[in-house]
Amino acid sequence: MQPGDAARRLDSAKLLAARYRAAEDRPYLASALYALTVVPSDGVPTMGVDRHWRCYVSPRFVDATPVAELAGVWLHEVAHLLRDHHGRADRLPAADQRDPVRVNIAQDCEINDDLLADGIRLPAGRMEPKHFGLPTGGLFEGYLASVPPTPPGCPPDCGSGAHGLPAAWELPDDAGPARLGPVEAEALRRTTAQAMRAHQRARGRLPAGWERWSREVLEPTVDWRQALAGAVREAAAWAAGAVDYTYRRPSRRTPALRGVVLPSLRRPLPRVAVVIDTSGSMGEADLAAALGEVTGVLRQVGVGSNRVAVLACDADVHAVSRVTSTEQIVLAGGGGTNMVRGITAALALPDRPGIVVVLTDGYTPWPDESPSCRLIAAVIGDGAPDPPRWVETVRVPAGAGG
Repeated sequence: MQPGDAARRLDSAKLLAARYRAAEDRPYLASALYALTVVPSDGVPTMGVDRHWRCYVSPRFVDATPVAELAGVWLHEVAHLLRDHHGRADRLPAADQRDPVRVNIAQDCEINDDLLADGIRLPAGRMEPKHFGLPTGGLFEGYLASVPPTPPGCPPDCGSGAHGLPAAWELPDDAGPARLGPVEAEALRRTTAQAMRAHQRARGRLPAGWERWSREVLEPTVDWRQALAGAVREAAAWAAGAVDYTYRRPSRRTPALRGVVLPSLRRPLPRVAVVIDTSGSMGEADLAAALGEVTGVLRQVGVGSNRVAVLACDADVHAVSRVTSTEQIVLAGGGGTNMVRGITAALALPDRPGIVVVLTDGYTPWPDESPSCRLIAAVIGDGAPDPPRWVETVRVPAGAGG
């Protein structure tokens, strides 16, 4: 069926009345709501958005849904874009990015609990944190691990504006009606956050999820996931530098003297040791979140699990293993804390690592001097003392695991 057929059958008056109602009820979202360009489509199950702020709408869904609930869906879809869900999905580990249904469900849980707590009506079948035994008020990155691979019911698809992967019903990037670019979208997010701040001063009330979001937009903090990923990538590039000579026979396309094999530089894959603080003060969810970031980045740069050693350490080293997932880690220990022992044990491994990553709450001694490798500390929790200056440090807030 042609797009023009969907446009002719779309009840535009009802759809736009619902958007008007959403903007009237939540005026601080009006600019974002009216920035969306409507694209009628028979391919989209309900409504969905792409990265370019185009909103795809099913005529059949509009006909079957009351105006009050349509207004709630408008608010739901614009929340995906304002919260930059597609940008955040791009920073997930590769395995999670390949499962857009689970990502979309986790994102819907992040949005819907805020909307329902604010008295917004939504259609039946909506995803909420309680469906998975999760607390309200969380972010989708924290919910994702608890969403099953094959969830019951009809899986949602809110489009590339949510999970990041183009849906079959989306228009090509360079075609179709008006599109919003990344710069305009970021300016719109800031304008919306400022409108929320003004609404809060005038009315004294803003839903908790939007209050947190507006504060993060207007008073940005460093994303610990992005900072940790950047530190690990940089260390991997440093450790994999062309530092070793090899006498292997070169490719036939490589310039060489006839009958002579000259030494050439190679780029070895680095070996990595992850030292996990398993003292009693460490939370397993926070550890899993930080370790997931580290192992996800290592996979992306080509460092397989056979080159990653994991050491569980409190006041002493209790377990050394090579793992392919966080579920395989043995969190032995639970006593005092001394990461010096863990770092020393890592450097004494038969396959000496070029990178050591320490996941700790920070209340630990550190080596007296920098070891002959890249040392990165992911310090979990607030108020912990700073490691020595020569330790590359990333602060991970408490509760990062969800």
